[in-house]
Amino acid sequence: MNTIKYENKLIEPSKVICIGRNYVDHIKELNNEIPTDMVFFIKPNSCISNEIIFPSAHDSCHYEAEISFIIKDTKIVAVGFGLDMTLREVQSKLKAKGLPWERAKSFHNAAVFSDFVKIEDISNLSLQLEINGELKQEGGIDLMIHKPHETITEALTFTYFEDGDILMTGTPQGVGTFVIGDKFVGRILDGKDVIVEKTFIVS
Repeated sequence: MNTIKYENKLIEPSKVICIGRNYVDHIKELNNEIPTDMVFFIKPNSCISNEIIFPSAHDSCHYEAEISFIIKDTKIVAVGFGLDMTLREVQSKLKAKGLPWERAKSFHNAAVFSDFVKIEDISNLSLQLEINGELKQEGGIDLMIHKPHETITEALTFTYFEDGDILMTGTPQGVGTFVIGDKFVGRILDGKDVIVEKTFIVS
């Protein structure tokens, strides 16, 4: 089982539950419609990584930075920086045919995470993603259509969280492609304070 690190301990999440289309500007940049119901998808444990590894079988891949939470007893206990790696061309073809997204979202190393830190008050959390020194994505809880606690409540209507599972809360605008050798710096901020920072070099 793949692991994440929380308080210097390794945890094995059984899955990653993700909400899509949760920032209005990101929905617009992909020319999608704002959904009337929450859009969920699940990444299995086999997706989890602490490295960005370019999917060699494909010509392009998109990054999507996300505020990510560890769940215990159906409550948020920790926060980390996450990347929902997406094969956009594959996803677009699947969506056009009304088919599931797993081929585009659930490949090896498609859920990349920093270490996680304990959190209690999530109301002022936001993220930043820099690539090669350029700010590419920025956004926080205040811009989400569906807030994390609301998302957990809705997820529990059709599935459940094992202790240690991860919730990914959607991505703000600014998604795009990347190449081997790019330098990613992901941050989680609580107000103006950086509480998580992780540097990745794409291999």
